[in-house]
Amino acid sequence: MGKREEFKGKRIGVLMGGMSSEREVSLESGKAISSALRELGYETCSLEADPQLARRLGEEKIDIAFIGLHGRLGEDGAVQGLLEMMRIPYTGSGVLASALSMNKVISRQIFIQNDLPVPAHRVVAAGGIEEFHIHDLPFPLPVVVKPSQEGSSVGITIVMEEKEISRAMEIALGFDTEILIEEYIRGREIQVGILDDFPLGAIEIVPRVQFYSYEAKYTEGLADHLLPAPLPPEDYERALRFGLKAHRLLGCEGATRVDLLYREEETGRPGHFFVLEVNTLPGMTALSLLPEIARGAGIDFAHLVERILLGARLKIPAQKRG
Repeated sequence: MGKREEFKGKRIGVLMGGMSSEREVSLESGKAISSALRELGYETCSLEADPQLARRLGEEKIDIAFIGLHGRLGEDGAVQGLLEMMRIPYTGSGVLASALSMNKVISRQIFIQNDLPVPAHRVVAAGGIEEFHIHDLPFPLPVVVKPSQEGSSVGITIVMEEKEISRAMEIALGFDTEILIEEYIRGREIQVGILDDFPLGAIEIVPRVQFYSYEAKYTEGLADHLLPAPLPPEDYERALRFGLKAHRLLGCEGATRVDLLYREEETGRPGHFFVLEVNTLPGMTALSLLPEIARGAGIDFAHLVERILLGARLKIPAQKRG
């Protein structure tokens, strides 16, 4: 991690907006990040992550990029690759870790191979829809249908009846060419915050609607946040271990948020966790979970932003020319 003095006087470009379904959330995250950096005395410039981003990075003479993007073309390694090409140090995870984390199909294969529990699921590609039959699933209704590479619960449907599956798949395929159909687990939603390879804590989300949807995530009053997550001590520690292991397996850096489900078992027995995904660019809005977890660990929003900034670097070494 760099020292504060090394970053003072550098021109920091805060990348926000983008072209994904999470654009509006990213704009809110970017504004909050920019404001915090300015309060701490850093020179910042807000940059819209559109097709002209490379030109703007050069025109604005950006020294360091703080990535405040969410979703496709921002969280999936695309922008990270651009910044590597331009040799601009940036916050968060690198190209490969970002791509792996964004792709739920691949990341779950990695989790399974390394003994991390995940929900039972099937993968269906766009070309295999006609051959798909719900009766072939090794688990019963209800099921969850989701795109492989979207965040903030975009494109997710909980299917309660067989007649609903076709529409749910159509919705998910509107966001990706590959979808997941997974068992519906009636469990508690636990999120673990990671910062600089250390688990900050775990929070429980209690939605007041059917599930923790996009609307519930970004509308005040639609979900209760319980911090720290009210789990038995041994299960709380297991949640932190699972979160950190998932973060490390995908090669993540900086700040991430790991989403888990927790199913309570009989009294006296440990609960059962399921790892859902790792978010390499978690939200930084007023209702976002990572800043709340950080506050619980004694880190206010401005200093959380600064900690993330001080981890900015290039992940791919420059090639020597012969």
